[in-house]
Formats: sequence, C-alpha cells, structure tokens
Amino acid sequence: MLKLFIRNILKRSKYVLAYIMALAFLIISMLTAISVGSVSVPVSEIVKIMAAQIFHLPIAEQVDETYSNIVYQIRLPRVILAGLVGSSLAIAGAAFQGLLRNPLADPYILGVSSGASIGAVATLFFNITIPFLGLYTLPVLSILAALLTILSVLFFARRVDRTMRVETIILTGIIFSSFLGAFISLIIAFTGDQLQQIMGWLLGSVSMRGWSYVGIMIPFFVLGSLLLLINTRELNAMSFGEERAQHLGVDVQRRKLVILVAGSILTGAAVAVSGAIGFVGLVIPHLTRRLWGPDHVHLLPLSILTGAGFLMLTDLLSRTVISPTILPIGVITALIGAPVFGVILIKQRKGSRGGM
Repeated sequence: MLKLFIRNILKRSKYVLAYIMALAFLIISMLTAISVGSVSVPVSEIVKIMAAQIFHLPIAEQVDETYSNIVYQIRLPRVILAGLVGSSLAIAGAAFQGLLRNPLADPYILGVSSGASIGAVATLFFNITIPFLGLYTLPVLSILAALLTILSVLFFARRVDRTMRVETIILTGIIFSSFLGAFISLIIAFTGDQLQQIMGWLLGSVSMRGWSYVGIMIPFFVLGSLLLLINTRELNAMSFGEERAQHLGVDVQRRKLVILVAGSILTGAAVAVSGAIGFVGLVIPHLTRRLWGPDHVHLLPLSILTGAGFLMLTDLLSRTVISPTILPIGVITALIGAPVFGVILIKQRKGSRGGM
C-alpha cells in the first residue's frame, strides 16, 4: 500500500511538473515571438498592452501608441494564430498516433493535410462561397476534404491488407498525398491572378492573417480538441489493440470515427488558415511522449501547449532568420521534422528486428 501511495504521489508530481514546464514554454515562446522583430518591443510593454485589452484600460495612458499598434494589430493575432495551428496539428498527430499505434502517424504523412489543401485550393481557385457559411466556407470545405481523404486512405488500406497493418496505412497515406499533390499542381498550372495567394497557402504561413482568421480558427479548434480530450481513456485502451479495447467495453468503431472526424476538423481548419505545415503532428507528440509518457489523458493537453509554443517560435524563426525575407513555416518544420521522422523509422526497424 505504501509503495502504491508513493508511486501515485510521484506520478502526480511528474505531471504537475510537466504542465508547469509546458505552460512556461508557451508563455516564454509567446512573449518572445511578440517582442522580437524589425522593431523590438519590451516585454513590460507587451504585458501592459495585453492587460489594457483584457481589462479595458485606456491604452494611451499605459503604453506608447506605436508599440500598441505593432503588438495588437500585427504580432499578437499572428502569434495566437500560429499557436492555434500548432496546437491543432500536435493534438491531431497525438490522437492519430494513439489510434494507429504508431509514432510515425501524423496528419501530413497520412495525407490528411494534402486532402485539406485540395479543399482549400479548390475553394480559392473556383472562388467558392457558401451563402450561409460566409468566411467559414474555406475551413468547412477543407475539413470535408480532409475527412474524405482519411476515410479513403483507411478504405484503400483495408482493401490492400485486411489486417490493416500500420505500415500499410502509412504507405497508403503517402500514395494519396502524392496523388493529391498532383491535383494541386494541376490547379496551379491553370491558375492566373490567384497564383500568389494559392502558393502562399501551400507553403504555409500565418503572415498578415489578422484577427478574422483567429476568429475562424477558434470554434474548430475548440470543437476538435474537446472531441479528442473526452476520448483520452478510449485512446489509452485502443493503444493496446482493438480487441483488448473491446474487452474493456470500448465501442471501438464509434470511437475511431469520432477520433478521425476530430482530427480532420483540426487539420482541415489549420490548413485553411495557414496552409500545409508538415511534421508538427509528428515531432511534438513524439517528444512529449518521450518526456512524459504515453498516457493520452496528459499527452493530448501537453501536446496542445507544446505544439502552440513550438509553432510560435518556428514562425518567429521564419520571419527573422533571413530578414526582411520571410521563409514559409513549412520549410522550417520540414527541416526539423524530416530528420526526426528518419530517426523514428530507424528505431522502429531496429526494434522490429530485435523482436524477431
């Protein structure tokens, strides 16, 4: 009993430390991303501006008006949008990895991001606007395309391999991603005046999006995240295999559908506002799992916090590393994520050989 009590105390202490560190990382990343730029803004001024906005204080009496405009009109919405996108991709990646029981699964590799990109590019190219949706036309069509893609990947993988091994699903996702990429290239070939806008979406960026895009992203982020967070215990059960999860009383088919829909909502909305930013859903859940363990009850919220901070810093790097030129965020995440993908793959292969 005493050993069990001590073990529970240590486990709780570990997660308390994890949340403190993740929150500290997020806050430091946010303040750094807002502060650094062509015009440096002191952190003390940032805190005053944010306090003035939250508590409706007269900004003119608190801070310099130039700082206020830079922070509130330009950098803050950009940083918050980067955080929402990073959180969405990270929690979606963590859920897909738990569902498929493989750390290589993420929205980008499974083709979900490519599907969402098709939805976004088609919406821009054909200038589609659904009357009752208005500004939400873009994310809704991206989400539908993302969901259709992941369902197609799973259907095709099942036709190829009845056991639906994870390797088959991942290879199918890569095939679909390449196939959809060809369609995107075809649309670009027919694009005239919209080329710059579409290319900006494809390369990944949160530049010049503004508060309207934050408003578009928030409802989908909240909905998708809540759907995943209420299924964390089911994800824990399914990570041991579907049969065992069924023995534990989990409605596997229903829960799988909910998780896939939630992941598609998050990925589709993220792609709609920022373009296809790869490997965030691979790197962040993997590192979080290595640091704090595979328990999805904590893995998902910790991935949200860490993913937000990570993409804030990545966006900061994209706009400062070769200033005044702004690099696409997707380039930097790929430079980080591709080697991590390779390392995970090598470890998996070594592990499978060791188990033979």
